[in-house]
Amino acid sequence: MGGLRGRILLLFAVMLIVTLAAAALSLRIAGTEGSLTGFVALAFLLLAVLTAAWFVLDQAVAQAVDRLAAALRVHAHNDAAPPLDGGIAGHLGDLGDAAEVVTRELDRARRRTADLIASETRALCAERARLTDILTEIPVATILAGDNHTIALYDGQAAEVLAQIGTPRLNAPLSDYFTEDSLARARRQMHKTGLGIVATLDGVHGALSLTARMKPMRQGGYLILIDAADATIAPDADRPLVYDFDLLTRRETAALENRRLHDMTFCVFDLETTGLLPHRDAVLQIGALRVMNGRVLAGERFDLVVDPGRPIPPASTKVHHITDAMVRGQPDILEAAPRFHDFARDTVLVAHNAPFDLAFLKAKQTETGLDWTHPVIDTVLLSAILFGTTETHTLDAVCTRLGITIPAELRHTALGDAHATAEALCRMLPMLEGRGIDTFGAYLDAARRHGRLIQDMN
Repeated sequence: MGGLRGRILLLFAVMLIVTLAAAALSLRIAGTEGSLTGFVALAFLLLAVLTAAWFVLDQAVAQAVDRLAAALRVHAHNDAAPPLDGGIAGHLGDLGDAAEVVTRELDRARRRTADLIASETRALCAERARLTDILTEIPVATILAGDNHTIALYDGQAAEVLAQIGTPRLNAPLSDYFTEDSLARARRQMHKTGLGIVATLDGVHGALSLTARMKPMRQGGYLILIDAADATIAPDADRPLVYDFDLLTRRETAALENRRLHDMTFCVFDLETTGLLPHRDAVLQIGALRVMNGRVLAGERFDLVVDPGRPIPPASTKVHHITDAMVRGQPDILEAAPRFHDFARDTVLVAHNAPFDLAFLKAKQTETGLDWTHPVIDTVLLSAILFGTTETHTLDAVCTRLGITIPAELRHTALGDAHATAEALCRMLPMLEGRGIDTFGAYLDAARRHGRLIQDMN
């Protein structure tokens, strides 16, 4: 127990010790017979009185201060925070009403600012939609790579090309898809000429071989263009444009503990299962999204129903509504787990109650040959760090606290719960930074202080 509550508890403990020491000294000086009995009676009386006083002060003041502080942090870092209830301040007098007024005015100022930028945002979205439409009509898959040879942009046609080799994802090394020999040969030729070139890129594991045009960009990085005819691209596929231009200049060399949370790539996931026991029950569905630069990447998601190889208990179906008919003919865990592992490569895994979900994945390590050694962030621990261990930390409670709405039809679906967890992560990261917890190492230190609540999986 830390913060104000801990200091109040320490104050009352010191008061008890000092009072008992003074009483013992006075009884010793008086030399009264039966002083020991009197001292013990006095000690119990003082303990009862001070404990009652501490309990009242803790409930009426300390916990109210913690709740009010947490609510103010939510409003400071979250545009969609629910309205602050002045009654949350309990017996703190006018402080709750004052906080309600401040947050209401803050919300009004934000709305005014939002109105000013809304038209510009709509214009940018319209331009992006036009660009996506244009790229879709051009039968060329487009990939933009940074000088560190990781992907900073890919269009829907490129996503189809990459999907024939692995999972398309931002910030992934090109060598995850094409052999290092063919990439190095092409880069040498491109840098030698300083102009665009035509090169052959060989897929890893002999997946395919493609003819690509490569051109250096003036602001850094290089463009890779692949003819759709060579890549077997479906003409009517949904083709979102996925990009993050910050990746063109980012150089991540710090040790894991020193990396800024905002700059890390997260894979937020959830599982639906036949039951609650990893050694006996099985995975039914895996849902995941990737988060980068504090936002969910709309074009990068994983949603897969898994055949458990056994009947689904009716009690389990009542929760997630997955039936035996829905899983029939779907991949089993030996096929599904490697596909998800590829999607989560080079990320920090994030889950709500991570020990539960990871236990199911690790239970199949021997059969799948996969090593789940990713760094892990648990949003239960994030909630405990920000709101205190006395609050409720279920996914529903966290979402309510942060102003996140989970559509009823998506609750207890793997992708729906993963999306809610990802939104919660995006809203809690700025709050962590506001408390000075801005690196992965700082998160670990804070999380391990809450080890009694839930196991840290790192």
